[in-house]
Amino acid sequence: MNIEQFEKNIGYKFTNKKLLRTALTHKSYANEYKVESNEKLEFLGDAVLEFITSKYLYENYKYLKEGEMTKVRASVVCEESLHQVALKHNFSDFLIMGKSEIACKGNTKTAILADSVEAVIAAIYLDSNLENARKFIISNLKVPIEIATKNVGKKDYKTVLQEKLQEHGSVHIEYNIIKEEGPDHNKVFTAEVKCNGKSLAIGTGSTKKQAEMEAAHKVLINM
Repeated sequence: MNIEQFEKNIGYKFTNKKLLRTALTHKSYANEYKVESNEKLEFLGDAVLEFITSKYLYENYKYLKEGEMTKVRASVVCEESLHQVALKHNFSDFLIMGKSEIACKGNTKTAILADSVEAVIAAIYLDSNLENARKFIISNLKVPIEIATKNVGKKDYKTVLQEKLQEHGSVHIEYNIIKEEGPDHNKVFTAEVKCNGKSLAIGTGSTKKQAEMEAAHKVLINM
């Protein structure tokens, strides 16, 4: 593992390199070689992430109500959001995994990548202090937080579409990912939305959720 390159990617240099290695060690490798995995760091990182995000919202978005801050935090401190952070910094190239997980391309799995981000957050905190953990978190989540605050309280396109299509009775709405292109750090997904088996629209996005939202948006525009 090229520790120097990973440190360059995330913008933080570790004093305790062993701590970083543990943060990137998946349980599959830990079980095979009888070493510590990143699971405990993940647990701590989750708490640090939630606290820092909550504090940032409290200090920078004073116009938001408590319930709105909760919604914003939930939309940002989530698996998909952390997955995007991992892709941005190419975490998949540095994860230490067991043979079984390597065989099934575990380093590309959304949950594993998201968990590793939480573990690295905890490692930064333990290696230095809360301020450096804050810098890493906010530098990566500042934009998603800003977007979430602008949309808080608003219904998303999928919800609006569902309500409109069900105005005159129950219907079956489904979203399918019909195409996936590009490298892991720059994926483009294509989603199709159907109502009672009939194709309504196709949308694209950098995440599956974005592609589905775009498809729903197109239907609403046409309606």
